[in-house]
Amino acid sequence: MYKNTLEQFTIALSSKAPVPGGGGVCALVGALASSLGSMVASLTIGKKRYLTVEEEIKQLKQQSEALRIKLLEDINLDAESFLPLSKAYTLDKNDPGRDEIMENCLILASEGPLTILKDICQVIELLERYGQIGSKLAVSDAATAAMLAYGALYGCSINVKVNTRLLKDREFADRRNREVDELVEKYTKKAQTIFNDINREMI
Repeated sequence: MYKNTLEQFTIALSSKAPVPGGGGVCALVGALASSLGSMVASLTIGKKRYLTVEEEIKQLKQQSEALRIKLLEDINLDAESFLPLSKAYTLDKNDPGRDEIMENCLILASEGPLTILKDICQVIELLERYGQIGSKLAVSDAATAAMLAYGALYGCSINVKVNTRLLKDREFADRRNREVDELVEKYTKKAQTIFNDINREMI
């Protein structure tokens, strides 16, 4: 799915088809944020002013590129994790196995956006360093990426919880929700700090 053109993706997204959905969009936004990180690296490498950090920047770029690819693949992962649930909703409510099937499908459906969330957290870690040592001519791109990632974290969070809220296993649901909330709290703060620090440089 991620190899579709942007037009094909947005047309499918606009339709009533079960996928792509919010999770896939968050993965795409995360990939864009990671790409902007790579852009900062590309505009820093080879510049005399940044020779002392060039090797680190090259390593950061490799990590950003790996995350870009991983997050694009996560678009498919999110679709694959949700499709069984969309089919489970069509089961007869009197089917004796429906509850167990639904429970398993809800857990699976929550795993796609959780994986995306964790990958975006890694992107934010890289963006923090880009903001510190990247070319000053490109730090606005790191700030933009941080805010894209910030929004995507909340998108992932709500796409996890829309599934966990229906689980009968409330202990599992609460544990997963706490994991999500802790990651969102930590990394939205980090993303906001990245933006604020760079924004102050613009004054």
